[in-house]
Amino acid sequence: MMYAVIISGGRQYRVTEGQTLKLEKLAVDVGTKVDFDVMLLANGEEIQLGKPIVEGCKVAGEVISQGRHKKIKIMKFRRRKHHQKETGHRQYFTEVKIEKIEKIEKIEKA
Repeated sequence: MMYAVIISGGRQYRVTEGQTLKLEKLAVDVGTKVDFDVMLLANGEEIQLGKPIVEGCKVAGEVISQGRHKKIKIMKFRRRKHHQKETGHRQYFTEVKIEKIEKIEKIEKA
């Protein structure tokens, strides 16, 4: 089984074909095709490690949706001071379906 490690939004993700994942918000429309740089590519026997990316490889995906995660509550509390404060945060995300992991063979000119 072939998998790749991609980088998006400052984070690394291990992906396979057909997988859906939620990434940091990308400024693209729903239905748009996106390509990611590959940091590591493995197909069972052979592993290619990038320096920092693997040349001639790309991961193609399609944007399924844009949305926001569940709310995270943040509580600040100071004991014996009669003070407490509660706020919340909802992070934006882009849901992407990985369609293809491509390894492009380089053609050398003689």
